Amino acid sequence: MAEAEGISPLLLPRQPPPPGMAEVEAPTAAETDQKQSSGTGGGAMDVERSRFPYCVVWTPIPVLTWFFPIIGHMGICTSTGVIRDFAGPYFVSEDNMAFGKPVKYWKLDPARVYASGPNAWDTAVHDASEEYKHRMHNLCCDNCHSHVALALNLMRYNNSTNWNMVTVCFFCLLYGKYVSVGAFVKTWLPFVLLLGIILTASLVFNLR
Repeated sequence: MAEAEGISPLLLPRQPPPPGMAEVEAPTAAETDQKQSSGTGGGAMDVERSRFPYCVVWTPIPVLTWFFPIIGHMGICTSTGVIRDFAGPYFVSEDNMAFGKPVKYWKLDPARVYASGPNAWDTAVHDASEEYKHRMHNLCCDNCHSHVALALNLMRYNNSTNWNMVTVCFFCLLYGKYVSVGAFVKTWLPFVLLLGIILTASLVFNLR
């Protein structure tokens, strides 16, 4: 009828659904991720969207990583790849990692989770995050690495409850992979430049 009268259907007012039929709402991003996870066994890794299912992720901390490239900020991802990281005192960030997008990831195997119950991985990540929402951030003793370690302990990853900030740092350094060549450069170039400046200054000073 609308086309016969020369009126586009897009210009007509939206009609309510027939009685007894509920209007369907578009799914949220979280719900979409959950559906993808259910259908694909955890979902595929998506670097552009910062989705790293079943991974520990790492990113540089300005200045600190420039001098010590193995030290940075760490988070742990849910089964759908959403990042949870202890970003500051009494605060655990979700899907917005402190200090920027991950440059490195350590892929874990959900089959090595020995905790009982459904969704043991996500339950452990959630419980560790809730715990760290009540903790003060301490750079040396209780930090983002400790948050990740608690999650691994709660899920009994690799049948172990002895994870700590040192072991997660070591294994991430050993098994972590950079998301790109640019990510590698972002991590190590400032250190190389600073090292070059220090060595040049030392050489000039010694030659005097």
